[in-house]
Amino acid sequence: MQEGREMKDAMMAGAIYVQTNEPDNAVIAYGRDASGMLERMGPYPTGGSGDAVPHLTSQGSVALSGDGRFLLVSNVASDDVSVFAVREDGLDLVRRTPTGPGPKSIAERDGLVYVLAAGKPRVAGFRLTDAELEPIPGAGSMLSAANADPAQVGFSPDGSLLVVTERGTDSIVSFPVMADGRLGEMRVVPSSGPTPYGFAFTPEGSTLVVTEAFRAEKGAAAASSYRVSMGEIVPVTRSLGNGRSEICWAVVGPDGRSVYTTNFADGAVSRYVVRQGASLTLGEVAAGLTEDGRPGLRDEDLTRDGRFLYAIDADAGRIVGWAVGTDGSLTPIGDWDGVPVTVAGLAAR
Repeated sequence: MQEGREMKDAMMAGAIYVQTNEPDNAVIAYGRDASGMLERMGPYPTGGSGDAVPHLTSQGSVALSGDGRFLLVSNVASDDVSVFAVREDGLDLVRRTPTGPGPKSIAERDGLVYVLAAGKPRVAGFRLTDAELEPIPGAGSMLSAANADPAQVGFSPDGSLLVVTERGTDSIVSFPVMADGRLGEMRVVPSSGPTPYGFAFTPEGSTLVVTEAFRAEKGAAAASSYRVSMGEIVPVTRSLGNGRSEICWAVVGPDGRSVYTTNFADGAVSRYVVRQGASLTLGEVAAGLTEDGRPGLRDEDLTRDGRFLYAIDADAGRIVGWAVGTDGSLTPIGDWDGVPVTVAGLAAR
């Protein structure tokens, strides 16, 4: 295992945050230097409770605010979200706010926050201020069905659309976002493939890429692209397979072309490429690897400048990192111990 280098003599360039999802839930942070090396910090207790079950089934249980000032963390067993103020050298717990049963994904844009609560599947809206996470009256909605089994909530880049993937119904649900933060009428689009899970928008918002776990069928991992316009989500490339298994998480590079997906069952990061007209091609089946064929690779995120990609290797209890080339290729830079097998969510800055 490669250890993080000492950063005492150099200012940190950023940080990585994950949650333990243990009964006494906590955030583990890693300071990042300019070369991508990490140094463990924390833990920082959330004051809430995780469910202590490995492999939390969501993307986005840990989220940074767009301005980088706050970190939001879901406590799935205590039914609340913890808000931390981000410091250069750590975190300060600001507030815990009840959200509804089983919160497991969080989205924030310009102080508007939506939390996906999976216990009674719904989304609920809040305003994030310096002092608290305040519920917005009337801001929320049930999802399309009681068996929705949702995986992620997220905003389109311009904030006009809120999207949720429903694994249980094989659907992509969307809501127009009103000026006051409330939601308009729900729209339901059938997923191009079964078990839609994680998703990411291209920076300009015209393309949505969604992973499809295909009921964990071996070798069936796939991703689909959708054109997004005027609130409509229209399929373009349907269920493009990568030959791997249990694809779940997705992140788009700042150039809007490279899409990195992690395949939980076999330790591979696949790279898809967004083409003209929101079409999708497969760039590399295994752009990055932990150990080929070994399960555990899950939540991932890119640093804000797009230079580094980090992911959780949960079953090995570590964070892994890659440098991102100008062509979208990945080069391993190290791995860092210090997380439990229940670890979930990853946000990078």
